[in-house]
Amino acid sequence: MEPKIDHIGIAVNSIEEASKLYRDLLHVEKSAEEFLEDRGIKVTFLYIKDVRIELMEPMREDSEISNFLKKRGEGFHHIAYQVDNIKMVLENAKKLGYKTLSDEPNRGAGGSLVFFLHPTSANGILTEFVEYQK
Repeated sequence: MEPKIDHIGIAVNSIEEASKLYRDLLHVEKSAEEFLEDRGIKVTFLYIKDVRIELMEPMREDSEISNFLKKRGEGFHHIAYQVDNIKMVLENAKKLGYKTLSDEPNRGAGGSLVFFLHPTSANGILTEFVEYQK
């Protein structure tokens, strides 16, 4: 499989409030909400043709999304690419000198494995790599 854009992440204060735009103007309903307890975030996806939008809301004050919202406010958070072998991509990234936010893949939404490149290694964009378990 060739890599593809998996989703675009948007940090929001409230998934319920943010999803109104998509529901009211585009008639797109959000998926079921998922709680990523270890990361302190609640997520939902909006499916617009071949593109998924991930809305992320903080569940606690020390979550990665809480910190983002305090510094930057609501808005674009990251872009995610789906890959077949996340461990190989992570190893290559480290070997090539890219700054990663973890040394191992972490659990993501939908039971996926994920890791992030620091924005300084990706043209100012927080970049996520996603592998879905088969």
